[in-house]
Amino acid sequence: MHTTILMLHSWLRWVALVAGVAATIAALRDNTPPPAASRADRWGLILMISLDIQMLLGLVMYLTVTLPSIQGHMAEVMKNADARFFAVEHITMMMGAVIITHVGRVLARKSASADAKRMKLFVCFGIATALMFLAIPWPGMRAGRPLFRLP
Repeated sequence: MHTTILMLHSWLRWVALVAGVAATIAALRDNTPPPAASRADRWGLILMISLDIQMLLGLVMYLTVTLPSIQGHMAEVMKNADARFFAVEHITMMMGAVIITHVGRVLARKSASADAKRMKLFVCFGIATALMFLAIPWPGMRAGRPLFRLP
């Protein structure tokens, strides 16, 4: 089961990254009148859904694999860069991306003008996308993983 969840988590990151980049660009360029659903809204919804699924899959792995293995050994984990990345850095940055995406959509919905809405979406989606890029264990990094996990 862990292997299946890890594979889904690995592959779904591409949906989240594409949605994050597309939502950020759409928020920057969108000029749809307020009553209509804009491209930024649609891409933002895809981003939010993919990040929520990623968070659920990631939490399952964190609570069943990572947390039991680090309990009582946090001092050693913090000294090991690879272990620290997954025990602290990855989960913190990804949770930040999820929270910022949700906050951005709520702030945009409450905006008085279309320009204010676009700017709030652009800033929040941009920060969330940057956090995702920083938190992914890219190949070649200290805690790097393959780009595509296969079963």
